Amino acid sequence: MALLYTEKYFLMNHTLIKRPSGFIPVAMSLAALAIVIAHAAMFGVAREADEGTAAHLWQILMAGQLPVVLFFAVKWLPIAPGRALPVLALQVAAALAAMFPVWWFQW
Repeated sequence: MALLYTEKYFLMNHTLIKRPSGFIPVAMSLAALAIVIAHAAMFGVAREADEGTAAHLWQILMAGQLPVVLFFAVKWLPIAPGRALPVLALQVAAALAAMFPVWWFQW
């Protein structure tokens, strides 16, 4: 697959984490983690009878990043797998970090 001039220039001079499809999923995961930590700090870790706003925001952030990660993988893995794999690993690690407290506290 031939690279466009702009993509070739970009790959030579920048990292893929600076692309919106590279950093937006990480930012969404960190926001989801911040919501979980803030909720636990304000209201404790006891299970609630009904899901609140924090749970819905967490779900939207976690589900909303899936199309962005898929777009990133489809666009950059064929072009630059060596540069795309570390960014994908960071995206997955950030998502797992946001999921861990939910699993740990069994929310």
